[in-house]
Amino acid sequence: MLNKGRDTDMQNTAENVEVVEPDRKCQRITVRLVPPDRLISLPRPKTAMQLLAALGLAEESALVARDGKLLTPDRRIWPDDVIFVRVVASAG
Repeated sequence: MLNKGRDTDMQNTAENVEVVEPDRKCQRITVRLVPPDRLISLPRPKTAMQLLAALGLAEESALVARDGKLLTPDRRIWPDDVIFVRVVASAG
């Protein structure tokens, strides 16, 4: 089950955020990637499928959620969204 409360916690935690492409002047989103438990700020992809591609993950290897609700690959991602990505495929 996805924990909606952790999404809210992410918005209040800025010190441990890994920033991808910091020099780009564009709209950004924050992603909690589990595992490992990392916070990432990156330029906003337009869809959940593009987000997975930006993270180097295959569509069938991870779940993407916003506000505790799963996103299908074609769902839009909006500026300043806080997204939860759980890797579900075995790494070994």
